[in-house]
Amino acid sequence: MISNEEPRTVNRMRPVAAGPMPDRGLAIVFVMLAMMLLSALGVALALTTASERQVSASYGTGMEVFYAAEAALERAIHDLSLAADWNAVLGGGLSTFVDASGSRVLPDGSVLNLTQATDVVNCGRSPCSLADMQAITATRPWGPNNPIWRVYASGPLADVSPSGAIDSIVYIVVWVADDPLETDGQPMIDGDTTNGPNAGAGLLQVLVHAYGPLGTRRVIEATLRRDDSRTRVLSWREVRQPI
Repeated sequence: MISNEEPRTVNRMRPVAAGPMPDRGLAIVFVMLAMMLLSALGVALALTTASERQVSASYGTGMEVFYAAEAALERAIHDLSLAADWNAVLGGGLSTFVDASGSRVLPDGSVLNLTQATDVVNCGRSPCSLADMQAITATRPWGPNNPIWRVYASGPLADVSPSGAIDSIVYIVVWVADDPLETDGQPMIDGDTTNGPNAGAGLLQVLVHAYGPLGTRRVIEATLRRDDSRTRVLSWREVRQPI
């Protein structure tokens, strides 16, 4: 007998209970935390590398400017040894190394005013009067015998060598002054011995400023002695600049 009933379809799939899946949620959280940690490490590494490069570049620039100051001192010593009379130098005589351009543009783009810079090395400020220069202070306790600095040489370091072999943008300025050990009260004259022995006779002070990129500056101060037309360095030191 043939049955007219349609065959029944048996659904063998069992219903899945709906509910939260905590394992999958924790995995996503862990992945996100790991990505954040790796990103932070990458940023820290990039910052460290950039800082090391900046420190290395700053150190290299500082050393270049320091050696430029030393070179300027050597040039000044050479020219001073050829000067017949240091009184003429103290009175305003110049080195053979003088900036002819007159603009005095520093490596950082600023313009150096030599008059103001000279006031600053004499008094620590500008303007600076003769009374200010002769005032007794903690750093200048000699009164009338206080050194009065005068510009002796200035210009780009590249111009120090006539051959043009120096490749540098450092700008240098050299000042000269009478030694404060003198007791004659005449800072523009080298050791007047008319009234007796003078401890500062034949002594000259030299101050060098070297200006480099990014406002870098190094300062050297030296004391020279002249004996029988021979010039030698009695002492020199690097003057640390306040930060």
